[in-house]
Amino acid sequence: MSRRALLAIATTLLMCLGAWPVSSPRVAAQAGRARPNVLVIMADDLNVDMAAFGHPIVQTPNIDRLASRGVRFERAYAQYAYCNPSRASYMTGLRPDTTRVYDLTTHFREAVPDAVTLPQLFMNAGYYAARVGKIYHYSNPGGIGTNGLDDAPSWNTVVNPRGIDKDEESKLTFAGPSRALGSSLSYYASPAPDAQHTDGLVASEVVAMLERHRHRPFFIAAGFYRPHCPYIAPKKYFDMYPDLARMPTHEYSPLLLQQSPTASRGVSWNIPDGEQREVIRAYYASITFMDAQVGRVLDALDRLNLADSTIVVFMSDHGYHTGDHGGLWMKQGLLERSVRTPVIVAGRGVTARGQSSGRIVELLDLYPTIADLAGLTPPARIEGRSLRPLLANPKAEWPHGAMSQTLRRVTLPGARAGGAAGNQAPSPSVQGYALRTERWRYIEWDEGRLGQELYDALSDPGELRNLAGEAFYANAVTGLKEQLARMRQPRAK
Repeated sequence: MSRRALLAIATTLLMCLGAWPVSSPRVAAQAGRARPNVLVIMADDLNVDMAAFGHPIVQTPNIDRLASRGVRFERAYAQYAYCNPSRASYMTGLRPDTTRVYDLTTHFREAVPDAVTLPQLFMNAGYYAARVGKIYHYSNPGGIGTNGLDDAPSWNTVVNPRGIDKDEESKLTFAGPSRALGSSLSYYASPAPDAQHTDGLVASEVVAMLERHRHRPFFIAAGFYRPHCPYIAPKKYFDMYPDLARMPTHEYSPLLLQQSPTASRGVSWNIPDGEQREVIRAYYASITFMDAQVGRVLDALDRLNLADSTIVVFMSDHGYHTGDHGGLWMKQGLLERSVRTPVIVAGRGVTARGQSSGRIVELLDLYPTIADLAGLTPPARIEGRSLRPLLANPKAEWPHGAMSQTLRRVTLPGARAGGAAGNQAPSPSVQGYALRTERWRYIEWDEGRLGQELYDALSDPGELRNLAGEAFYANAVTGLKEQLARMRQPRAK
């Protein structure tokens, strides 16, 4: 028997056994398109009220456009109001007490080396997985252009853009107290066009990836750097907010601080009104600049006919204070503005398009939600819940609260310093936990030993009156404390 005949027989046997690729590349590509793509878009340090939630001044037409195609979650909460712990949590589907990530330097695989991250789950299912920009943590702006605390097993491809904004840092104007650049209130109206900035480069790289990989199932994550400080954006976005008189300012409130436990107070900046307005204007400009880059990515989805076949998620890593609560700025707290974050889920599998949900959800829920919409089974150990019922009916029953936490150093009364009893000395960091329900925010510091807070979200949405010490609310405090304790227990597998 000839060699060609033997090869023909072997080919026939392999085809019968299913071990031979009987489909052409074109047929395989068409079959692959039946699986939904995933596009995750992340902003950094975005205040929820300023993104697709009806802010009277801030212009976000492209985030608004995405919201019209999906469900926006008006009450979504980060598990930690700090970049690395939050990002490690929602990318693994595990709470910070499971990942043991509480700072900006610990990698989650130190505590959970076998974690299967969200993009890794898709890679294991045959997807092309890639990120551009900041998805896992690295310092902003110091780590721009580097891998930072990235997770190599999560991706097939990574791109770390570095734009002209890195070269413009010497031109910044600073407001408030002197702080490291990544936690400063600093800004610059750049003459450079969008495309030369780091976020412009992120958008360009993501568009190029969509074009290259549109014929195969993909999981692409676009990590934008704005509106995180320093607030550097093209000047045209600053020019969109010329009326400084409309920029809000917040008065210092000693009474508010007296009502709050010591651990909850954070650092008040006491910035003069004029400087506050300039900073807030720069923050608004940074948001609108970031929104324009989101628009470029959404335009590419439309142009490539990918919008209907792609699950699109927009989010930020946590919330952001802008001078409220006696001069609080940025994050690292447990109040509403620090932990509440924008979340929009749109595209493939979302039926309640253009609607909003007031249910209490967590960033932790995004992992199982995206997996559910794509028909993938997440690891049994993940601690979130699929939001799929709310994507069909945003008002569906959802009897769950949201838990957030943070570490904070405080001074304990009666601690010893220099051997003298009765003096005060810095204590080790203590944990604070917050529970958000549809009516209440309950906060406790060091199991309640360093203080408790209770705010009525219905009558006091600004969280200005702490009810925890009032006898009338004792039963509410007890019930919420018990509910929080249950949530802190690892979920049964």
